[in-house]
Amino acid sequence: MTNSLEALKATGTVIVSDTGDFGEIAEYKPQDATTNPSLILAAAKLPAYAKVIDAAVEAGKKKGGSIDEQIDHAVDSLLVEFGKEILKIVPGRVSTEVDAKYSFDKEGTIKKAHELHDLYTKAGIDKSRVLIKVASTWEGIQAAAELEKQGVNVNMTLLFGFAQAVACAEAGVTLISPFVGRILDWHKKATGQEYTAETDPGVKSVRHIYNYYKQHGYKTIIMGASFRNTGEIKQLAGIDYLTIAPKFLKELHDSDAPVPAMLSVEEANSAEAIPKTSYLHDEAKFRWELFSDQMAFEKLYEGIRGFAKDGNTLRELVASKIKA
Repeated sequence: MTNSLEALKATGTVIVSDTGDFGEIAEYKPQDATTNPSLILAAAKLPAYAKVIDAAVEAGKKKGGSIDEQIDHAVDSLLVEFGKEILKIVPGRVSTEVDAKYSFDKEGTIKKAHELHDLYTKAGIDKSRVLIKVASTWEGIQAAAELEKQGVNVNMTLLFGFAQAVACAEAGVTLISPFVGRILDWHKKATGQEYTAETDPGVKSVRHIYNYYKQHGYKTIIMGASFRNTGEIKQLAGIDYLTIAPKFLKELHDSDAPVPAMLSVEEANSAEAIPKTSYLHDEAKFRWELFSDQMAFEKLYEGIRGFAKDGNTLRELVASKIKA
């Protein structure tokens, strides 16, 4: 009998594993895998990954230069070491994130993205198998537009609002990752209400983005992310991609409940028309729209702070080993 995970795959949705743990990735056979500073930090603390950390630290030391330069290179190497190991397991792509401290630095984002990309290239990894994750700020989206033209495929993360999604599509990015669960978190806190999978505001937001993209012919992949329950996942069955944490992959794998397609290009095109708009070349309009969307504004900055904190902790972990 087909389990719910296989049924979800049968809707045409590509399944992506959201973890830095190699064992968890291998168990459920996803097409791709995504990481972020928080996931890498959690995995790096496990004894099983000591060799991965040691390899990155050694790369930092060999790079030479000041201690700070060695640490920077070692952290980049650690992200890529995890990515390399993940690519031995998944047949598709891995996403590796630019440090959150570059979220408001267009040129810094571009430089760091190329540094990560170059490390993969030097390791013999084809560029088609790597996505560089960039925060969906104004600066991040502008950087992504240039990176895509320079041959670096980008995954836009920390995406919560419609204006962010529209600007990303206009920028021609490869993929966006709207954070379904974090949108739900905000609304539950703001309203004190509980939501069903059908009324979930995160699900509704992503469906709206999906319909807009399909109606206007954008090729950017939509990958729902950050789920709080499998109900959210099932409500987005049929979407381009879903990146799912191992606990929900297991829950779907262990269930035999049917998972019918809820989204399709045909249904999107027959849905109520969404007027085309533009934000990519109008900074004031983009910033005002983001500011006006209280949820998107608050969750974006909260997310940046969270990733930056975990990025700093990861840096401290690496620094302690370089200085030892």
